[in-house]
Amino acid sequence: DPYLRPLYDALHDMLGVDAYQRLVERGAIEVAPLAYMRGRTLNDAFIILDEAQNTTSEQMKMFLTRMGMGSRMVITGDVTQIDLPLGKKSGLVEALEVLKGVEDIGIVRLTHRDVVRHELVQAIVKAYEKHAQKAAERRGFGPRP
Repeated sequence: DPYLRPLYDALHDMLGVDAYQRLVERGAIEVAPLAYMRGRTLNDAFIILDEAQNTTSEQMKMFLTRMGMGSRMVITGDVTQIDLPLGKKSGLVEALEVLKGVEDIGIVRLTHRDVVRHELVQAIVKAYEKHAQKAAERRGFGPRP
């Protein structure tokens, strides 16, 4: 599945191909598309939803409600890279609004300083952040915290 390739690449880089395969065979790692989560309860698990900026509100709520006892969730996504159809709101953006202030939920926002790719990527992200800030100021919004 080409959509899962970046995830496999990251797991192979971190663990090595052989160690990754052993963990999959033991059932310690499961890679599953979001579409296959409906109806499941994930107990005693560490669950990661990657590239969540393109989830719909319905998909995000469905995912968040899969968490079972003894589990933790991490959701990643870049709200500057949303490419949903026009008029469709990102489930990640909505979750950030809805869940802000909910006890036991933490939100971490990363910036160009957190980029771990080529140093030029850091400069590119910084330039886009600066551009977005100027655009927000022109629309009458202050600096983002």
